[in-house]
Amino acid sequence: MTDASTILKAEDRSQTAASPSLRRPSDVPADRTGPDRQAASSSKELLAFLNRTWRELDVRLDPDTRALWCHMRPSGPPSFTPAMVRELIVLHRSIQALAASQAPGEEPHIRYYVQGSRIPGIYNMGGDLAFLTQAIRAGDREAVRRYAFDCVDAVYHIAIGFDSGVVSVGLLQGDALGGGLEGALCCNVLIAERQVKLGLPEILFNSFPGMGAYSFLARRLDAARAERMIFSGKIYSADEMRDIGIVDQVVDEGEGEHAVATYLAERQSHAVRQTLFKVRQRVNPLSLAELRDVTDLWVDTAMRLPAADLRRMEHLQMAQVRRLQKEAGA
Repeated sequence: MTDASTILKAEDRSQTAASPSLRRPSDVPADRTGPDRQAASSSKELLAFLNRTWRELDVRLDPDTRALWCHMRPSGPPSFTPAMVRELIVLHRSIQALAASQAPGEEPHIRYYVQGSRIPGIYNMGGDLAFLTQAIRAGDREAVRRYAFDCVDAVYHIAIGFDSGVVSVGLLQGDALGGGLEGALCCNVLIAERQVKLGLPEILFNSFPGMGAYSFLARRLDAARAERMIFSGKIYSADEMRDIGIVDQVVDEGEGEHAVATYLAERQSHAVRQTLFKVRQRVNPLSLAELRDVTDLWVDTAMRLPAADLRRMEHLQMAQVRRLQKEAGA
């Protein structure tokens, strides 16, 4: 948990006396109205945000760069577990609420959102295959659809900067496959360490990545290359993904966090980056309705998978568990 008093003190030092927006609630007289009331609301929202605890996320706000670092640490398989996806949604709503509590023109509490992983060698291996195979076998279409909708809700709000002008950075220090890659593609900027492997293997069990891959790839590349990548099931190196145009920067193993810190400290201002990514969204708009429509098609496909393909999903899930055990042992 972040030390709220440390953040507030750092933010107090960064503001001028004329701006009360980051004073502690106790510093604002109860009978004040207008700007002081807005400041009190903003400070209370910040304290609530900083004091929230997480089970499957490691969340830290850097007061100097105003970057929110979110590292995934699922307690189950190295994938987007239903519980972790729900926590991501709560975190994203909290970011939006924090931004909404601030006065117009006020320096935002959060400029950047950095998403990484605490699992050694693994960013994310995709959908929770154990959950999905169980739900599909039970014929529980609503459970599959609800899970898929939660996933696209999470990636969508990262992609649009939480409607708050936040610039998102995907930090890939481990492999990102299937839905794991989708969870990275939604970020504005991707920085990957050289040893990382990336790909969309769903075609191996006669499915396709249905939580944003087509939408994100078609916008970064084009529809034809997006389809080739999805149909191939190929696993790419980080350098290959940079050459294709998916990854923005590749660094040596162990240099990922330093590369992100350098990006945050670069001369390019947050305002310029924020505006450019807003331009990207305006030129190639992405809607939640689009993502949900694609997801519904994915759900229809998933519910029709035969027993042989479900067994392939289970074999892949067991391979992921063995990989996690191997990485933990190393």
